[in-house]
Amino acid sequence: MKRARSERDDAIEGDGKLLHTRAPDGRESGYTLVELLCAIAIMGIVIAPIMNSVIASIGASSTARNLAQVQTVLQNAADRVNRSPKSCDYLIFAQAAVQAEGWSADRATVEQLHYAPAAGALNAGTWQSNACEGTVPSELLVQLVRITVTSPNGQVRKTIEVVKSDI
Repeated sequence: MKRARSERDDAIEGDGKLLHTRAPDGRESGYTLVELLCAIAIMGIVIAPIMNSVIASIGASSTARNLAQVQTVLQNAADRVNRSPKSCDYLIFAQAAVQAEGWSADRATVEQLHYAPAAGALNAGTWQSNACEGTVPSELLVQLVRITVTSPNGQVRKTIEVVKSDI
């Protein structure tokens, strides 16, 4: 004999969706606490590595962005130094490049050297400190300007060398 369904057997919303049912022995059907804990543990095991990957990806993206910005500023600084008139100090040109990006001037450093030829034709010359031998540039002066730019967060540091000469 088939038993009629009652409110105790099924609870149904007004639109006909089944909310919960009772098992034949009178218990409500659904998930047990053990099943829920297992599901949460499995989700935790799966989600943790995915979250680590997302965090690593965000970090790599940030570093790549910083590297691109530093490279752009460095190229801009090298171009400014290259186009500037011969001088004994090129720091202001490198600082202008980093300030154009909105960074503080101390993000750029400059090492300036000049080439001192050897006395004899058989000997090689050497690079000496400072961009000039005196306070003004001389004729046929060869200069090496090493520009270093550091990102505002300090994670990326790049260097470029510019050679300036009248030869």
